Amino acid sequence: MPPVSDADQRINLLGLSQTALEEQIIAAGLPKFRAKQIWRWVWRHGLTNFDEMSDLGKPVREQLATMYKADRPAVSQRLNSKDGTIKWLLRFPDGNEAEAVYIPDKTRGTLCISSQVGCTLTCSFCHTGTQKLVRNLTVDEICGQVMLAMDELADWPAGRNGRRLTNIVLMGMGEPLFNYENVAEAMRIIMSGEGVAVSKRRITLSTSGVVPEIKRAGEELGVNLAISLHATRDELRDELVPINRKYKLAALIEACRNYPGLSNARRITWEYVMLDGINDSDEDCRQLLALIKGIPSKLNLIPFNPWPGSPYVCSKGDRIDAFAKRVLKAGYASPVRTPRGRDILAACGQLKSASQRIPRHKKAKTTETASA
Repeated sequence: MPPVSDADQRINLLGLSQTALEEQIIAAGLPKFRAKQIWRWVWRHGLTNFDEMSDLGKPVREQLATMYKADRPAVSQRLNSKDGTIKWLLRFPDGNEAEAVYIPDKTRGTLCISSQVGCTLTCSFCHTGTQKLVRNLTVDEICGQVMLAMDELADWPAGRNGRRLTNIVLMGMGEPLFNYENVAEAMRIIMSGEGVAVSKRRITLSTSGVVPEIKRAGEELGVNLAISLHATRDELRDELVPINRKYKLAALIEACRNYPGLSNARRITWEYVMLDGINDSDEDCRQLLALIKGIPSKLNLIPFNPWPGSPYVCSKGDRIDAFAKRVLKAGYASPVRTPRGRDILAACGQLKSASQRIPRHKKAKTTETASA
């Protein structure tokens, strides 16, 4: 059973799989087919009010309302970028917060979601890494980010033509593979054809290199894999991405080479933040190409996005262009990611909530809702 708040003991339906919902409904003395009706109202139509579930009798709706809810996270703050990016600071029942970002494009709309409050990885170029890990997000909290975005984008019913949210990336706060069980269950729910129905081919999980879980994610979820790489030598990656001290580049590359389902149609995405004088030389590029040789790949070159107190500077434009051209000449797609949402600190590596570790004996403080 998913965690519930002290004030509201009802179970959040956003944390239940179809099978778990059926078990709940049967245990409540209701016929099994009611679970399918409820599932479609919640996941296909986005309803949160049982009174609106028109094919359920009033006594059933009243019973359900005493037992369940379909709550989204509260919005502490919504920021709108001049480029159309939206960033939500989301507050959970215990007072902790995490961020989600919607990035619109001409052909798709991508929602970047978080898997943890804070992060344990302490990557030196990442703002999120300066915030200590508070806790893992639960299944309903992960799914709730998707549901809230669809609410605010007016994307119901799910699966309709012209939907604004088409892609999901697990690239927000936290390391998804350090919260694998909850992330996996949430993605199975989101991928369900009878609900939100986001295809596994439109979901990308980004990891900094938790090697033991990479194969499992490929076998059980089949989603796209992105690797937060950023360096091609162990000594530099130890500094930039400290998890490399535990799982060295050789082990990471081997895990990627054996990722289930890997093909030219389903390539590994290598994320590489461009840091001036650190990892952007011609030699760095040569080593990068040698490292990924033989692996169906595409590279995502990311201009470093500054944040207050950051110790790095973005590579110069001509250096990024030269790097990208060498990669392209070697036969790899090498898009340079256009920074989005920089003005609201929503770009890659800029996310950081105000949450801190909250002692269990203290009641968490909440913040007022704001918009910009």
